[in-house]
Formats: sequence, C-alpha cells, structure tokens
Amino acid sequence: MASLTNSLLLWLSFLLLLCASTVPVMAQWPRGGSTRFYEFKIQTMRVTKLCNTKEIVTVNNMHGVRQRLSCWFDGPSYITQCPIQPGQAFTYEFTMFQQKGTFFWHAHVSWLRGTVYGGLIVYPKTGVPYPFKYPYEEHIIILGEYWLQDVVQLERQVIASGGPPPPANAFTINGHPGPNYNCSGNDVYKIDVVPGKTYLLRLINAGLNMENFFGIANHKLTIVEADAEYTKPFTTTRVMLGPGQTINVLVTADQPIGKYSMAMGPYMSAQGVAFQNISAIAYFQYLGALPNSLSLPAKLPNFNDNLAVKTIMDGLKSLNPVNVPKEIDTNLFVTIGLNVQKCRSKTPQENCQGVNNGVMAASMNNISFVKPNISVLEAFYKKIDGFYTDDFPGAPLKFYDFVNGAPNNIPNNTNAANGTRVKVLEYGSRVQIIFQDTGTLTTENHPIHLHGYSFYVIGYGTGNYNPQTANFNLVDPPYMNTIGVPVGGWAAIRFTADNPGVWFLHCHIEIHLSWGLGTALIVKNGKGELERLPHPPADLPRC
Repeated sequence: MASLTNSLLLWLSFLLLLCASTVPVMAQWPRGGSTRFYEFKIQTMRVTKLCNTKEIVTVNNMHGVRQRLSCWFDGPSYITQCPIQPGQAFTYEFTMFQQKGTFFWHAHVSWLRGTVYGGLIVYPKTGVPYPFKYPYEEHIIILGEYWLQDVVQLERQVIASGGPPPPANAFTINGHPGPNYNCSGNDVYKIDVVPGKTYLLRLINAGLNMENFFGIANHKLTIVEADAEYTKPFTTTRVMLGPGQTINVLVTADQPIGKYSMAMGPYMSAQGVAFQNISAIAYFQYLGALPNSLSLPAKLPNFNDNLAVKTIMDGLKSLNPVNVPKEIDTNLFVTIGLNVQKCRSKTPQENCQGVNNGVMAASMNNISFVKPNISVLEAFYKKIDGFYTDDFPGAPLKFYDFVNGAPNNIPNNTNAANGTRVKVLEYGSRVQIIFQDTGTLTTENHPIHLHGYSFYVIGYGTGNYNPQTANFNLVDPPYMNTIGVPVGGWAAIRFTADNPGVWFLHCHIEIHLSWGLGTALIVKNGKGELERLPHPPADLPRC
C-alpha cells in the first residue's frame, strides 16, 4: 500500500489547503478568524461500487479561485508548479480576493480529478445578507463520474491508443450512483426536507469528460449564483453544468409529501461519441414520506438538447450593472476544436484507434499544447530559455467557414503544431477573447476555463463569429471563470489583466486537455509593489 500511495502522490499536483472530502456535508456558517489552516493527507482507500472493489485516491479518508498575487499556489502541473514528490508536502497560501460563493478544488494532474475533489464555500462577511431570502438549509451537491478502472492508468492507456476514452461506468451524486446501476440500490444520496421550506443547493460538476443536466422531479430551480458570482434570479426546471462549473439554486419544498428524484444525466453535443446514458439518482425526500415509497422520476432534456442549454445561458445575468471594459487593448480570436492526425506509428492497431485509424488530438488556433518538464511559471520567473515560446498566435493563420468548412480530409494531418506556446499580456491591458468552435472533426460545446481570473461573458451565438452582427451585453453580463462555448458557435469574454503570473487557459473536459486543448497567458508585472509577482515559496516542488 505504501508504494502505491507514493506513486500516486507523485502524480498529485493541485490540492488547495481547504477542508473538504469527496462526499461533502451540509455547509455550516464559519466561526473564528479570517485565516484558515487545513492539512490534506493524500492516500488510497478501498471502495466498493457497481459490484466491484478498487483502490482510489482520497483526501483525509484549487482551482476556480481568484488568487491575487499568489500564482505560485494555483496548482496546475507543469504550468505553475511541478507535482508534489513522494513523501513531500507543499503549503498553499493565498488570499481570496473579493470573492464569496461556491468554489471547486481538485487535483490537476493526470485524471486524479476523478476522485480527488471537493467543494469550498466562502460566505459573505458577518452581517452581510444574501441577495435572496435566507434558506432553511444549504447542501453541497457534487456531480461526478466513476470508472471501475484506475483513472491514472486509464488516461495513459487512452493516450497511448490514439483513440477516444471509454464512457464512465456510472455518474455519481455526492459519490453515490443511485438505484439505476448494478449493486447500487442502497448506494443513494438523500436530502430530508421539511414541507414549505426553501433550500440552497450548491451544485458542482466534478466530472472528467461529460457535461451534465440536473433537475428535481416536479420542482423548480431558481439560479441565484454561477461560478461564485450572484446572478439575477432565474427560474428553470433544469440546469446544465460543464466540468468545473458551479451553480447555486434555490428549491422550495412546495409539492405533496413524497420522495422525489434528483437526477444527473448526460449532455453530449458532439457527434459519434460514446457516453454513459444512465442517469444518477438521489432523493429529495419530504419528512413524513414513507421510507419505501417509490420516487417520482425527474424529467431531464434529451442528451443532445442544445436549445435547453442555450435557454439556461440566456437566463444568466449579473445581479447588478457591472463595469465591463469598453476599450480593448488586446483582442484575441481563438479557434477551439478536435483534430485527427495521421497515424505515424509502427503498431497502428495499438496506437491509431482514432477516427478512420488516425490519432486524436485537440488544439487552440491549430496549436496542441504540450506541457514542459518544468513549470512555465518557474521558467518565466527565472528567465530559463527552452521550455516555452511566447508566440501563441492571436488569431488563426487562415479564416474560413470554421463550423462547416474544415479544410482537411480525415485522417490527413491537420497541420496542427505541437508546442508550449503562450500569449504574453501587458499588466493592466483590457483583453477580449473570441472563442470559436470548429467542425474539423465534430462541433461540440467546450467548457473553457481561465485560471487566476473571472471574466465577463459579453456574448455568444451559433455559427461563425461575425463582428458586424454579434450582439454584446455590456450592461449586466454574467461574471464567470468557465464558459461553455456553444456547439458550432462562439463566445466572447472580456477582463482586465491585473493579476501577474502564468495562468492556464484550457478546456475543462479532461480528455480534450490531455489531447492539447489549452494554452497559457503570461501577465507581466506592473509598476507598483502590489502589481508584481512575489518570490517563489521555499518549499515549491521540484521536478
């Protein structure tokens, strides 16, 4: 067991010093001072699910956090640090900068995020109320995926095969698959509710490779927060979360006493991709309901219901008018999508299992990101040459019909270059990025996440982005850190580059990241003392 633990520790990169487990409990209002200290012990434990027993990596039997001037503690492997070595420790120190709400921490190396994750709740200051009626109770609801196979080995095998990953063996709600899966009739998460009371559910999608719908039978969900920022209340019957996204909803127990299903099901916008199509089920159970009563089923949208996703996004607006950058200093146009490269292996049956016997890949502006063997942040800070270049293109080399007119014949090489190419931004520059989905292999909704920042989602639409017809909201756009770029469409974001360091920009679907769908933004130092990246910590892990 000790050797297995050490080998897994070698892979562990991203653990914020915040308390949570893989099965969270109802959050309590914090007491005491504003500085918190937590110790995370990483180890394996045996779990039995779906009729099988396996060892998984756990924390105590971050990411998405806007870390002002603390880039050294952001966590992604080979971007801001090297993985923590066997038997060693690393202390993450950071300040939550003007943030409150629901956050998501997780491992950020290999596919350890499959089990190493949790919720982080930052409450408003004492005496500052929520901008909605105070709920009777709060509950963290983490949506996940479960594989019978070890996830680290799974990633290695998938990458070596050149093909797509297998579907998860089950979806989970707070670690429980629910009664739709084998040997899971009693492996069900449940919330006991009081009739007439209103509950705040803090939803987090911790899944690796799937976006998911969530809904509760016969109940309405009122969205009041997205990615840890308050929104104008918006009522719906279901929500969709991509990996890494968080949404807070209010639910009132206003139905007849009974047991109601809380369901998590797939949203798959790509064509020809195998996925798990069995929903995970939890129970929203009224006090007074018979324990053995049948649960009323939750109706989720069809797996490819793009309109349902658009309707949810259309409803997201910042609670109040916001200060969106109006003048732009740096304008980036970034194509995102999947590629199929020509097979160059001497053992194609083993290594070329992608579409039409090719090798699967992914890219931004036709560049597949390759992680170096030291962190980009350390190379940048110490001015070490040879580990990255600062020539990530601000636009694709060629403009065409990105959605419908991909200029290649699979599996011919798409000419995507492999490299650690980053974009450098001046401190304080006002940045706009247009993300454009492409149809090189298949169009797909991509949850794009930016570390170190939140951004205003000022617009999105279907088809190819056209600046003459694009409709921007510069009054009350949602302020997010992950945006689902619409299938066969585009999304526009704006932010001010006022946090120096190296910040990972990537798709939060894990297989897409493994295939290279990411880059990094280097934000240079400003002039003032509070505008400069501090020195690295003494215990920074070495490669």
